[in-house]
Amino acid sequence: MLDFNIRGENVEVTPAIREYVEKKVEKLERYFSEGVNATANVNLKVYSDKQTKVEITIPMKNLTLRAEERHNDMYAAVDLIIDKLERQIRKYKTRVNRKSREREGVAAFFQSVESNNTQEPEDDAEFDVVRTKQFDLKPMDQEEAILQMNMLGHSFFIFTDADSDGTHIVYKRKDGKYGLIETN
Repeated sequence: MLDFNIRGENVEVTPAIREYVEKKVEKLERYFSEGVNATANVNLKVYSDKQTKVEITIPMKNLTLRAEERHNDMYAAVDLIIDKLERQIRKYKTRVNRKSREREGVAAFFQSVESNNTQEPEDDAEFDVVRTKQFDLKPMDQEEAILQMNMLGHSFFIFTDADSDGTHIVYKRKDGKYGLIETN
């Protein structure tokens, strides 16, 4: 069962908007065989040029769904974002099912890392850590790690390699390809 945390920036979250968002997001529950216990975080923003931005993040036990969409019509943006989330779920389930058939004991879900501080520190400034995250690394292969990184919209992802049991990092390069950092 999904709980909702709906926030509006420069827009009042009316009962009609709340009902529409909840109705649409709840349709995602049909993709999960077991009951989903998660909170759907929805941010609605309206900019000065009347453009709207909708962001939806659904962190679950071992999987985080995230998408955002800009549109002139908030309701249309919600529809488009639900389509994106459905595509993410289908793509994820297809790959996990394929990997499960190939290798017994594949991790079905995994946690994510997000880096919100991408600014370079000033020369005279101290290196201030503004956010700390802790998470469990789930065993997976690099293809699954890249899939999770792309689903979350991140530029890197840390994971435990299922074969070598080593901690690895996949990242997206400026040329659009992917890199892998292996630790010893």
